[in-house]
Amino acid sequence: LMVDRCVARAETEVVDGLRRSIFASLKTMDTTGLSARPAGALVAGLQRYPEALAGLVIGHKVARLMLAAGPLITVAALAFVSWQAALALLLATPVMVMFFVLVGGLIHDRADAQERAFGRLASQFSDRIRTLPTILANHVLEREHAKLERRMRDYAGSTLKVLSIAFLNAGIIDFFASISIAILAVFLGLGHLGLVHIPGFDRLELWQSLFILMLAPEFFAPFRRYAEQYHQKAEGDAAAKALDWYFEQGEAAGQSVKEATATHSVVLPHVGKKISVSLPSRGLVTLTGPSGSGKTTLLKLLAGVDGAATGFGADEEETVSWISADIYVPGGRLEDALAWRCSTTDKAAVNRAADRVGLLDDALLPGGLDAIVEEGGTNLSGGQRLRVGIARMLLADGPVFADEPTAKLDPRTASLVRDALRNAAADRLVIVATHDPELMRIARHTIDLGVEKTMREMAAA
Repeated sequence: LMVDRCVARAETEVVDGLRRSIFASLKTMDTTGLSARPAGALVAGLQRYPEALAGLVIGHKVARLMLAAGPLITVAALAFVSWQAALALLLATPVMVMFFVLVGGLIHDRADAQERAFGRLASQFSDRIRTLPTILANHVLEREHAKLERRMRDYAGSTLKVLSIAFLNAGIIDFFASISIAILAVFLGLGHLGLVHIPGFDRLELWQSLFILMLAPEFFAPFRRYAEQYHQKAEGDAAAKALDWYFEQGEAAGQSVKEATATHSVVLPHVGKKISVSLPSRGLVTLTGPSGSGKTTLLKLLAGVDGAATGFGADEEETVSWISADIYVPGGRLEDALAWRCSTTDKAAVNRAADRVGLLDDALLPGGLDAIVEEGGTNLSGGQRLRVGIARMLLADGPVFADEPTAKLDPRTASLVRDALRNAAADRLVIVATHDPELMRIARHTIDLGVEKTMREMAAA
């Protein structure tokens, strides 16, 4: 009883420590690696992984120590009364050890299968809860209910397989223990009746026989305890593998997608719905969808041009390049309009940027960098405003947000703009709202805001 209390107290301390350690690790994990892992499986697993690991670290370890020492102590005590009785108990030991070896691999395989089934069930359940409004809107509740029922049956079946091995293991131990004790009792009884003369059993006092029969169950008690802990060990090993996989893969995912996944994750209301957007740290991302789906609204919110709080922060507003047909253009020379709010004042750099977007040879804007631009750019066309924004982008080094940058351009100029956006995306984030199939083709990622398509995809997930 004292041992059980100490074990329970130690397991509680281990569980608390493991939970604190897991939560601390989750807080320090890269957000991209964290989002790459099945959250439902982890949340559900946090309720059972610490207990399973505590059983492995404390309960199973104590059971092993008792299995190593308990039978030897019992045999030593019996040997003072009858070494033949002690030897008879020892002869039953190899059979039980052999059975532990035989069932060990089987129960571990089934425990791993149970853990995988549990993870799939938890992940699917959390996903269906998250998308429940979409499921209801698409009238597919019965279909998703049937899917969850199949997952639950799979998990129940895998659990029964683990329990069947555990019960079989315990049953075999009890069987051999009962047979061994019964044989001892028969030999002792025959010895006291004088019917059979068996060395070590026929000349014992009554108290000696009673002592043997009282200690014999204690010889098998550590085997019973170890059998009870054996399936818990398998569950603990499976839990350890699951946690190792989660954190190792999460860190690997964070490293492998550091350049291809978002450090900016936002949840934004637009056109009557919420969208969670994960943005890469670099690369060309296109926002697509039919007119009215919210491309420009989302783009402005991401860029912060409407004063909305975004993942980029208000203090970085000056480093963000905003490109659209209605950007602000100050009055003066074209050179001043291009260098407005840019960190560089190098005329050669401004000249190269203007040349790359075709502003220097624009027949409608004679004079090159000395061309006169009216306040607000009222003498510029929509296409020229777009190219002014592209040129500013080339002179800056922050993230880029472009709203239909090729919509009002001729094919040649549109090609120049695409090349400029693609080159800029090599070392920074470029997000473009567009209907241009060529831009979509060269984009690294595409976010489709089409309402119907999104609903279907979420319902089928």
